[in-house]
Amino acid sequence: MGKVISIFNQKGGVGKTTTVVNLTAALAKKKYKVLLVDIDPQANASSAILKEDAHRNIYDLLLNDSEDVIYKTDTPNLDIIPSSSDLAGAEMDISDLQNWQYLLKNNLKFALESYDYIFIDCPPSLGVLSIISLVASDSILIPVQSEYYALEGVGQLMNTITLVKENFNDDIRVEGVLMVMYDSRTKLSASVKEEVEEFFGDLLYDTLIPRNIRLAEAPGFGKNIFEYDRFSKGARAYSKLAKEFLSRNKVSK
Repeated sequence: MGKVISIFNQKGGVGKTTTVVNLTAALAKKKYKVLLVDIDPQANASSAILKEDAHRNIYDLLLNDSEDVIYKTDTPNLDIIPSSSDLAGAEMDISDLQNWQYLLKNNLKFALESYDYIFIDCPPSLGVLSIISLVASDSILIPVQSEYYALEGVGQLMNTITLVKENFNDDIRVEGVLMVMYDSRTKLSASVKEEVEEFFGDLLYDTLIPRNIRLAEAPGFGKNIFEYDRFSKGARAYSKLAKEFLSRNKVSK
């Protein structure tokens, strides 16, 4: 049965979508069956890796109970349930449903047996869409940007996780914390890393994702970093992250 992991930080611009796109691609390259679920109305992950127009998407899964929502990507072993801007106005409809907190968890069950890992790209907010994602997840991976105020809002994030754990999903845990946009040349990045490590301890990944122009360019070409420039620092970093992720999960292929 596939493990479900939310990539989540309520702060925007912290490399959340970059991480989900490239970590899923790295795991797929290692022959794992991976499903990316894009529940962010901005649909950046969808536009980054899905070439064809999606006539069905996460909205249909949530509110029309449709299972015909999975698309193959150009990366073997990596599939996606794309998002849509229609999702932006769906939170009210979802919250009106009975037991709405379990909507994604229940509607995603059909895919669990087909994948090793299911990653959810959450919106940068603590709203309804993020709550149903956390309820559906086994764990949460938190990207943190290497800048001042990196931990701003993390207390609120951890309180939300505790709320979900106490009321809807007792098994959820923090998978790990990832430093992104790291610049080894600056004292600032080292200082922020030290602060994050003090807060999260062993949950912090050893892998550091560097500030890398190739990572920023790749989505504009509809490619992950391995398709765009597999020799770049960004590609090497996400390949290393995938290896560390698997070692922590004690999984081999």
